[in-house]
Amino acid sequence: MLKAILFDMDGVLFDSMPNHSYAWSHAMTDFGLKMEPEEVYMNEGRTGKGTINILSNRYWGRDATDEEVERIYEAKSALFNTLPEAQPMPGAMELLNKVRARGLMRVIVTGSATHALLDRVNAAYPDIFSKELMVTAFDVKHGKPNPEPYLMGLKKAGISADEAIVVENAPLGVQAAHAAGIFTIAVNTGPLKDEVLKEAGADLVLPSMQYLADHLEEIVIG
Repeated sequence: MLKAILFDMDGVLFDSMPNHSYAWSHAMTDFGLKMEPEEVYMNEGRTGKGTINILSNRYWGRDATDEEVERIYEAKSALFNTLPEAQPMPGAMELLNKVRARGLMRVIVTGSATHALLDRVNAAYPDIFSKELMVTAFDVKHGKPNPEPYLMGLKKAGISADEAIVVENAPLGVQAAHAAGIFTIAVNTGPLKDEVLKEAGADLVLPSMQYLADHLEEIVIG
């Protein structure tokens, strides 16, 4: 019996990945590192330090120091904050209203470490989410693709894996949800091929949040 839907945030609730892609790929070049925009999507959900170390090992042959990680991440964040604010993902509000009308719990599972996250979410989606049903980087030791974030989401909701569905958009997030044993819907809101998400473990790949909203009853409610 379905009791909850667990949502990733960037690329699912907010159309924010183009900004993240631009900021990561451009900020890296200032440090002699090269990151293609598509690689940002492939690494979405990884911690900032983990993402930086992939590049530092590739180009420097070593992990970045804590000071280097801080400088690079600050540069990425500063550039990100100059970009237009990401808008809610088309179809997300319609989907969330249907989920709420069904009495299903709505859980956010994000790798974000932003303290004002709930304010941002409430501004875009009033009365949909609560702090008690939100998993952020502050709640876990291991980020995606480790299953811990989604296992924590289940714990906060007080449910088992077979009582939930995950809505993700990123390969690492799909891996995490799949490893947690939860039925996983991937909405392909970025430039990656559907096969990448299927190979990561998605049970179903859909073209958009709007498509999921339009077909929710037949896809997940029954």
